[in-house]
Amino acid sequence: MIAPNQWLDDFQKNMSELLAKTPAADIERNMKALMAQTFARMDLITREEFDVQAGLLARAIDRIETLEARVESLERLDKSE
Repeated sequence: MIAPNQWLDDFQKNMSELLAKTPAADIERNMKALMAQTFARMDLITREEFDVQAGLLARAIDRIETLEARVESLERLDKSE
C-alpha cells in the first residue's frame, strides 16, 4: 500500500506534468507575469519590511504612553504646588 504522503506527492507530480502539456501552463505563466507586473506597480512591501515597521510603531506607541504618563504626573505635581 502506498503511504498517503507519497500518494499525494505522486498525484501532484502527475497533475503538474499534465498541466505542463496543456494550454493551462501558458495561462499560468502569463498570469504570474501579469500579477508580478501589477504588484510591482502597486508599491507593495515585503512581510519582513511590514514586521519591522510594526515593531517600530509598537515601540513608538509605548514611548508615547510613557511620555504622556510623565506629562500627566508633572502636571499634577505642578497643580499641587
